[in-house]
Amino acid sequence: MGTENRNGARGGASRTTPPRPADIAAVFPRLAPLARAATRLHPRPGSPSRQDSSVGGPLLWPADEPWPHCDCPHRVSPLLPPTSPGEVRLQREVRAGARGRPPGDTGWPLRMVPATAGAGAGRPPAGPVAMLALAQLYVRDVPALRPPGRADLLQVLWCPFDHRPTGLPRTALFWRSVTAVAEILTAPPEPAAVQYDDYVPEPCLLAPEQVTEYPVAAELEPDLRAEVRAWSARQAVAAAPGSTGAGGGDDAYYDRELAVSPGWKVGGLPSWSATDPRPLHCCACGSRMQPMLTVASYEWQPNGPGWIPYEDRAAAAAPTGYPAPATPTMIGLAGGCNQQIYACPASPDHPHAELLQ
Repeated sequence: MGTENRNGARGGASRTTPPRPADIAAVFPRLAPLARAATRLHPRPGSPSRQDSSVGGPLLWPADEPWPHCDCPHRVSPLLPPTSPGEVRLQREVRAGARGRPPGDTGWPLRMVPATAGAGAGRPPAGPVAMLALAQLYVRDVPALRPPGRADLLQVLWCPFDHRPTGLPRTALFWRSVTAVAEILTAPPEPAAVQYDDYVPEPCLLAPEQVTEYPVAAELEPDLRAEVRAWSARQAVAAAPGSTGAGGGDDAYYDRELAVSPGWKVGGLPSWSATDPRPLHCCACGSRMQPMLTVASYEWQPNGPGWIPYEDRAAAAAPTGYPAPATPTMIGLAGGCNQQIYACPASPDHPHAELLQ
């Protein structure tokens, strides 16, 4: 799999995915026309500004435009009461401080999180819920985006509560032209409560990098899949113990090492790790929808070092910081799954769709 580093995001350090362990299109030429470009976003904790592409950073939002709120019903479990964004951030600050202490330092005082850190902590929301900024992507940094008209900025927000039928946070997408934003909203509202602390993204800068992906084995024609499975099984036998190729079924080596890249990305292909492959069709025109943005719990799996960028390998081998190198955004979905946002290829203005992966 070839890579092209597009380190265009301002402030983001470059990230480089190692070459794939095999040129799978050369092994199976029938895969070549099925290849798709994906842009790995490589979010890493930082201090993004409104002029940066980011995850969890501030948005370039017009002061005269209402901030999005979710007016769907919100229910919470009495066994797991909601918390507030402020309390989540305080808890993370405490954990980061504890991780930063020298080995053997158990001295006090350690800053504690007040039980009343958030006004809405522990209570279900009443009325519409202010959405949280999830991602901001400038087209200059991610040219793979397909904006409508003269738009050059995509902003993604989500409601920090699960919604039916997906069981995922509900998202809202906004395209805008940067030059049309005059006065900027400097203090957007925040929800009084969030369902899980995993739904509050840690501010991250991006380092976009283009890679090539291939469909997972389950999406291939039966005869090609049989050939790929047989080849993949042979590679798995030779894979190092503990790697993504060792064990996990005949598809494992191909699917995890060669087909679909992990982590946050624009475009590319679905991993179908949580559901069987199925097409999604636009509710407005019936066109088959395409993956647009993947919101990931992990940038790489703990037992899958093959996708770790060169620049992160030392930190991944001896993780001591907080957050962990593989979970820079601090987002966790359904036990480590991804939320994939689909867009209609016929028109960016058509409603998007979401799927658990």
